[in-house]
Amino acid sequence: MRRRLAVVLLVALALRLAVLPLPNFENLMDADHIHAWEQGNVAEALLAGRGFGSALMSNQPSAIMPPVYPLIVAVMFHFFGVHTPASILAVHVFDCLINTLACIPIFLMARRSFGERAGWWAAWGWAIFPYGIYFSAAWAWSTHLLLLCLCWLLVLAQHMEESPRLALWAGFGLLAGFAGLTEPSVLVVIPFLLVLACWRLAREKKQWMLPGIVSSLAMAAALSPWLIRNAMVFHRFIPMRDSMGLEMWMGNNGYDLHWTSNDLNPLHDPQELAAFNSMGELAYMNYKAQEAKAYIREHPAWYMWMCVRRSFYLWTGFWSFNRDYLKLEPMDPANIPFATTLTLLMLLGLLTAWRDAPLEVIRYGGVLFLYPLMYYFVHPEAYRMRPLDPLFVILGCYALLVLRERLKASATVPAVPGTAEAPAMK
Repeated sequence: MRRRLAVVLLVALALRLAVLPLPNFENLMDADHIHAWEQGNVAEALLAGRGFGSALMSNQPSAIMPPVYPLIVAVMFHFFGVHTPASILAVHVFDCLINTLACIPIFLMARRSFGERAGWWAAWGWAIFPYGIYFSAAWAWSTHLLLLCLCWLLVLAQHMEESPRLALWAGFGLLAGFAGLTEPSVLVVIPFLLVLACWRLAREKKQWMLPGIVSSLAMAAALSPWLIRNAMVFHRFIPMRDSMGLEMWMGNNGYDLHWTSNDLNPLHDPQELAAFNSMGELAYMNYKAQEAKAYIREHPAWYMWMCVRRSFYLWTGFWSFNRDYLKLEPMDPANIPFATTLTLLMLLGLLTAWRDAPLEVIRYGGVLFLYPLMYYFVHPEAYRMRPLDPLFVILGCYALLVLRERLKASATVPAVPGTAEAPAMK
């Protein structure tokens, strides 16, 4: 098994590294990208001794970016230079490696859920998965580290549902805290996984309360340094990051040609950057939140329609066929069939597994449908669904494997009227 997994990992890494030099991929050495790369801006501030400085090219202290990924980029900058070709390459190679390592928990998760063959299909599926290859090589962001963390959280959750061992639950809590410091959006699924595991233990008459408390305390301990830092710097409680006002406004200001108004971000609009610098980060974010809420109150029908469009976009890749929009997103006509097929295969996997593994369906389905909820109401980005890609791959591979087995059975076993039966997966 280890040798086979090693082959899968080598193939996956080779595919991701092979596309790094392609000219159509994002080049963070480009002048237009350097100033707009928020993670790099915070990393640069860390190396300059300003602490977690603003991602928006300001000398102010900031809570826009959670700490983990900027610290990783700062390490790359420290050894290879700030925004040098070597440091940018190191960041991309790191992302490719992290994305590749997800093959291991994907295999373990799928094997435990649906059997050995499903595990290998899912591992190989992830190795050659187009989104995994493209985004890890082209998108220098915390997405890939979050994806790996979420995979391991789900593997741990599978074991927690059967064991009240405190070390296991504490490990889940610490990893959940680390994942939250990487990207806070993942925290929406943590209570669901904990409650599901506690419920499974309670059904088996096993201890569940103490493990749940231990896991929650471990997560709180992991998150608390960042929360304390924010409270000390800004003299108020900031849950994890303070940029929700800007995010709300960028998606809810009347502009609907694209799913977000990136041109109005302070990184791209000098007037907005001047307002940000003059008002300060918290005041600016509060002001943008007020503007977004005011627009939503005045245009409720528009807002409801936009929420529907956002949800549809995240699951299908479709936003519009408007010519002006397609000039901004020329790859959409090719991406829409792929993203839609991926979603349909995932749904087919959930439906197929419901009879034999309903609790697996509940866990997978809960994470899949809870995680993107916030983006329906704020604004979507293509990369925000990527941490869920391993679940799409696992469920899609399972659906294809079941379909293959049933086709083989129907082709080799003559049908007897009144006795036909679908073959079992395992």
